Amino acid sequence: MAMVASPALAQDNQDAQPADAAAEENVIIVSGIRGSLAKALDEKRNADSLVEVIQAEDIGKLPDQNLAEVLENIPGVQITRDAGVGTGVQIRGTNDNRTEINGVGTVGSGSGRSGINFEDVNAAIIAAVEVIKAPTAMTTEGSVGGTINLRTIRPLDLRDPLIAMRVQGEYSELSKSLQPRISASFGDKWVAGDGEIGVVLSGSYTKQDALSNRPRVDRDTLTVQGTGVTATGAPGPAFDYLGIQFLNQEQEDFKYETYNFAGTLEYAPTDNLKFYLDGFYNKQTRKQESTRIQASGVSSVQLTNVPDTFETVNFGSLGGVELGSIQAAETGTLQPTVANKPNLRFSSDVGARLTESNLLRLGTEWESGRFRARIEGSRSLSSTRNPDLSTTLNFINPNTPLTGTANDNGTPFAYDLSGGALTFGIDESSAFAPTVAQLLDPNNVVLDAVTVGNNRTRNVETTGRMDFSLALDDLTGFITSFDWGYRYNDTSTEFNEFSSSIGLSALRDSPNGSKFSQLLVAGPSNFGDSDGRALAFRDFLIIDPRLAYSDQAGTLATLQAALASEPGGRVLADATFNPASFYRITEKTHAVYGQLNFEAGIFSGNVGLRYVNSSVNSLGNQIGAGGAITEVNTPGKYHVLLPRVNFAAGLTDDIVLRASYGQDINRPNFNDLKTSVRFTTGPNTAVVIGNPGLAPEKVTAYDASLSYYFAPAAVISVGVFHKRRTNLFVTQEFAPAVDPVTGFKDFTAPCEGGGIYNPIADRNVFVDPANAGNGLCVPISTTINDPGVTTQTGVEVAFQYDLSAFEDSIGFASGFGLAANYTYQKFGGGQATNTSAADSRANAIFNSSSGLNAAPYTAVQGLLDFSKHAYNVTLFYEKYGLSARARYTWRDAFRTNDTAGGATLGSTLGFPVVTAARGQLNGSITYDLTENINIGVEGVNLTKSEIKQYCVNDGGLLCFQGLPDRRLTFGASIKF
Repeated sequence: MAMVASPALAQDNQDAQPADAAAEENVIIVSGIRGSLAKALDEKRNADSLVEVIQAEDIGKLPDQNLAEVLENIPGVQITRDAGVGTGVQIRGTNDNRTEINGVGTVGSGSGRSGINFEDVNAAIIAAVEVIKAPTAMTTEGSVGGTINLRTIRPLDLRDPLIAMRVQGEYSELSKSLQPRISASFGDKWVAGDGEIGVVLSGSYTKQDALSNRPRVDRDTLTVQGTGVTATGAPGPAFDYLGIQFLNQEQEDFKYETYNFAGTLEYAPTDNLKFYLDGFYNKQTRKQESTRIQASGVSSVQLTNVPDTFETVNFGSLGGVELGSIQAAETGTLQPTVANKPNLRFSSDVGARLTESNLLRLGTEWESGRFRARIEGSRSLSSTRNPDLSTTLNFINPNTPLTGTANDNGTPFAYDLSGGALTFGIDESSAFAPTVAQLLDPNNVVLDAVTVGNNRTRNVETTGRMDFSLALDDLTGFITSFDWGYRYNDTSTEFNEFSSSIGLSALRDSPNGSKFSQLLVAGPSNFGDSDGRALAFRDFLIIDPRLAYSDQAGTLATLQAALASEPGGRVLADATFNPASFYRITEKTHAVYGQLNFEAGIFSGNVGLRYVNSSVNSLGNQIGAGGAITEVNTPGKYHVLLPRVNFAAGLTDDIVLRASYGQDINRPNFNDLKTSVRFTTGPNTAVVIGNPGLAPEKVTAYDASLSYYFAPAAVISVGVFHKRRTNLFVTQEFAPAVDPVTGFKDFTAPCEGGGIYNPIADRNVFVDPANAGNGLCVPISTTINDPGVTTQTGVEVAFQYDLSAFEDSIGFASGFGLAANYTYQKFGGGQATNTSAADSRANAIFNSSSGLNAAPYTAVQGLLDFSKHAYNVTLFYEKYGLSARARYTWRDAFRTNDTAGGATLGSTLGFPVVTAARGQLNGSITYDLTENINIGVEGVNLTKSEIKQYCVNDGGLLCFQGLPDRRLTFGASIKF
């Protein structure tokens, strides 16, 4: 079912041209929501395979501002968001999908395979979106869930000249900013000799503030019964419990500035010959001005600060083992009353993504008698630069003494984790509490760490293809045509790291804030605005993120001068090329296919084979003794034969049965194939080790659906699907050994107890203070092929109907309509497991909670970002020039590696976290002032729905929260 979740902009039902007439004239009709629904359903009904379609309701008007949000209207599609902005799309429970523009593959800004980022494309320049769930032999391989094709307007399909413009402003509630959204389209066609020539140009300019608050609390330290005392020395409770290990207040603040352009030129000198040229250009600046306020070193006071109250945490089961329950800190304070004190630090994350993408497609279509041919060449390119100047400051509390040579000291903290909210801040009732003036005094901060970067990624895909078809409908009894073709693809990605970093732990190395006070500004104080919390960090200093971005050289020079003035004489260099992180991966593919199309009575469909032959080369650098660089090239090759069958039966005029069988492959992300190794300064950050020996995943899919088109623009459908997946990609993490008494890690190579030696990692609290500095054994993260078989089975139900046929009897109420869908899916099988051994503290915790003493504990990872249940319901109204809609989207809990504050498996008890079930309400209302002018307002996340993430199992240990923004967009559309 084609689902559109928004009302029309400018048309009542009586003004919309019927979809059948539109198809006959092969023109684009500017119509309202009912016209778009009818045309989309007609397109799906006549497709060769299982295809879902969303048509624009008006020029530049898809149902939502964000393409991921648009796709969420389709059955079986769920999305993930970054600071409240839709960025990831899961089709039938998987992120491994292919994104095309006008049938041409796109490349993303990073190392992934799915294609262009959805936040990089303004929905205003897209005329229709289709999702191919069941491919034909012609469909390019490389997708597990489906292929997403973004279609622009075709000029020779225009009936009248096109001139349209849309001007809007988007208000972000948390950031209290108003940003512009402007788009325009022009198109026309002219007689050229005996034929026609047409052109369409569409462009947009968008700015957007995306702000989200994400508090993080780590409670992964076991305090054994009888070992803890309160801050006053009173004995602790007579049971084991989880104390506070880490507090992190993260505010994600992304600022987007995006330029999009799409253009098409078509020339048809005769009815049988057409030439076309498509171009797409994207330029986006995704600037980050995020902050992290951390209570670090908290584990040092776990035995001297027993919580005031506890909550019971039930871990549930893993791998068939009941992990039992344990008490966990709920409310309390952390007082700096011991030598190693909890300290306060302020971080400014200024990493940006500057991406330029372009796509060019040139081709011709020719028809003569029975024969049709299409020859096409295309090139997609994405070039990305990541400037970064991120800094961390340590707060020196003037109310507590310094200890030894460390560049931090104690600050009292209070926390309240009751009521399902992770709230914490400075304990203002403590005698050691700093005042607001002290917190904002440059003399009370010192520089702790700086990361400088300017990494570059370049992705290119060059493709040539030939597709042919021979009509056979009057020569055979039921075979209507034979299609065949060839596709050549050359894809490459190259990553170059330009970086420099410094970590300071000794006071003699750390310049005081007074030496770079011109760079310091007060951090954002609006963290409590999301949910009205009283307890939060609101007064702190950071290095101005806007200055760090706009004048990186000047900011860096000031910090370098401050460092040079210190007795330690530590040097922070400019960002330089790091040969150890370099990788270049190339892939060449040849594919041929053949397909028979058939039709007999009520039956139709196609049967085909696609043969794919691919070769891959992974090039990286190996750094030897004395810094000698040796290039290492790892080749690979594979070939597959992919059968694909699609079948349809028109059981009645209104009931269609569909079934399909097909195979596809999913290639690993480029980053997973690299041979290089890249380090960061984080003491808990896993180092990614590539696996160039990864085999492609193979997917076998079965589909069946029954659709009843019981009225115009109305349908009820039920579909089932089953997928069998082998060589599933699973990311695993391996932690270094940790001393069970001191909590210290090995800080010398070669890390005999596990992990990998990271020469630039800040040792932080993981070594004795006498050994402070850089260099530590940290976790390893790598991707493997699951040796087992994973299965997915699901059901999709969709319904769509409006009351327009009852206008004579119910009047104004005939403008109402409903669109809804529901998806159920489950997975099984698989052998690759996660383990509690990935977290240095998890084994002791689970031994205590379960009473089994059977560590380590394991569980099959299965599919990430996979929700068992999901639905969305849209109520819309369209009449008298008024269009309104309200869409509520809900998805069940799912496991994910997307966590707050840089948390990894090494800090989430060894297992991907569970994002709890969540719903979100979006809505819009528009009105036609005149035939050509429409005004309206749209809202995203109207109820400010929050996100909760639990460690181990849903409803278990609350680890993270997400508090996204509410955004309102208002403006006007003009068309002629």
